[in-house]
Formats: sequence, C-alpha cells, structure tokens
Amino acid sequence: MDDIKVISRALAGAEKTVLIGFPGSGLVGSIALQYLVDQMDFEQVGAITSKYFPPVALMTRGVINAPVRIYEKDHIAAIISDVPIHPMICYEVANGIMNWLTQFDIQEIVTVAGIITNEPEKRVFGVATSSGTLHRIEDQTIILPMGSISGIAASVLTECKTRGIPGIGLLGETVNTPDPRSSAATIEVLNKIYNLNLDTKPLLEQAVEIEAAMSQIAEQVQKTEAAPRREQLPMYG
Repeated sequence: MDDIKVISRALAGAEKTVLIGFPGSGLVGSIALQYLVDQMDFEQVGAITSKYFPPVALMTRGVINAPVRIYEKDHIAAIISDVPIHPMICYEVANGIMNWLTQFDIQEIVTVAGIITNEPEKRVFGVATSSGTLHRIEDQTIILPMGSISGIAASVLTECKTRGIPGIGLLGETVNTPDPRSSAATIEVLNKIYNLNLDTKPLLEQAVEIEAAMSQIAEQVQKTEAAPRREQLPMYG
C-alpha cells in the first residue's frame, strides 16, 4: 500500500456502489464518469497518487488537478483517472485501490471501459464476477460469452473476484479515439441499473463537435500529405 497513496476522507454510509473509470480504448470510462460526477454534482473527497503514475500534472484554467480523483454522492462513489496505467503495474494499482476500498461497506464495484470492435454500433457489453451479479445486467447489456479483457479494469475485476466483492464490467463498443457516444451508451446502462435519470443529450452534442473537429483534422492531414514538401523531393535528378 506504500506505493499507492490514497488521500481521502472516509466514504460515508453503508452498501456503497463504486464506479471506476480509467483511460483506455475510446476513453470511454473516463469520459462517462467525469460527465456523471459533473452533471450530478458529486463532491470530490480525495485523490490517489503513486510512483507508478506518469509524471503529468493536469490543469483546468491554470489550476492543477489530481490525475486520479475520488468523488462521492449518496450511495455512489466514483474513482476517475486522467492518466493511463501501464499494463505492467495494473496489479499494483488495482490492489492498492481495493485495499483502501475494503475498509468500507462496499456493495459492488463497477468498472467502465471501452472495447474495440469492427462494428459501427455503440453497444454495451457486460461481464461480472458471479452468475448472480451477471443476472442483474443481462437485460441491459450484451453478455460476452467467452474471451478475455485486459488493462486496469480487468485487474480490478480480478481483485473483486478473489476478495468476494460483487464486480461488474461495462464495456462500451468503441474505436481507438475519444468516443463520447460510447460513453453515453454506458451511462444509459448505469441509468437503468441505478435509476440515475442522467440526461446524456449534452454529451451526445459534445460527440458531434468532437467528430466534426476530427473530420476537419483528417482533411487537413490529407491535404498536407498530398502536397509535396521540400524534404520529400528527390535528392538526385
């Protein structure tokens, strides 16, 4: 636990649900949960630091923000990261987070992440640590019949399994670019499971802006690549 430092007040209340989102494919978990805590006025109650995290200081309007933050409102807590976790240290980070969480009365843990497919849809796939927990999401997600998941979400779910804590994985179908549409789809599943009634329309409007910006950048790159540059000209006649 010395390598993972949690600086936070204690989580309040009993039977807490903890939502966890780290950067991954499409940034699905980070986008979804940051939108959730902002829109629902969650209170930031702590932060997590570690020698394993990239040496990056993120800021908003000149104010430094912790890269991994802990939020809370009523019976839900959320852990959100702006920095990716290298596969080599996923176990250490997941274990450190779980060691801290198990001090409290945790009902279940939900990881939100992305899964890359070759389809244009924004489906949400579901996994769980037990058949009983899986039953709760069968009507809201597409259950993955077999295969594997990786990254910090997989490490957290493995820790849930070994510690006997109910764990759910929501995997939004995505591409490997920031994907608010996939994040919105996972929020809709959270709405159904926990009766959040969170409006995803503003997030979908943001998706249109992001996609338009990406399309413009792609056009600019195409034009740049089409035009011969001095360094691309042959050295000999």
